[in-house]
Amino acid sequence: MKQSKMIEVLKSKFPDINLVPGDNHYWSPKERNVYFKRDDSTLESTWSLLHETGHALLNHIHYFTDIELLTMEMDAWEKAKNLATELDIEIDDDHIQDCLDSYRDWLHKRSLCPDCFLSGIQINTSTYSCIFCHKKWKVSSERFCRPYRRKTL
Repeated sequence: MKQSKMIEVLKSKFPDINLVPGDNHYWSPKERNVYFKRDDSTLESTWSLLHETGHALLNHIHYFTDIELLTMEMDAWEKAKNLATELDIEIDDDHIQDCLDSYRDWLHKRSLCPDCFLSGIQINTSTYSCIFCHKKWKVSSERFCRPYRRKTL
């Protein structure tokens, strides 16, 4: 299905969700907009549009822990698969797992203790703690940046 047709179908099915052309695919809960790449009719773009629409339909607004973000991503992909079935589209499971792997890798890197390099646990939105050596470290709130780990006392 061409992107323009997909957008028409989604707008018709979900009039309360704004579909807005942009430079990337993403869901903005503050604006209630699903942004999509303009003039991109690839299968991957269609899948991403369905995924971001899944976030909107699930009313994903914010998360408090990294694992909660990963869960939201999994739920949005599941919703995208349901939407795809309704629209007679198949989303490649390998593509979904590749996308989820990027979040899993990000989460794993953030959770590694800067001292002993074992996985710690998240104790609040920006702090992890190592259950082995008892170090604590801060992580950035940004999802799309390198996962820096700064030691705390």
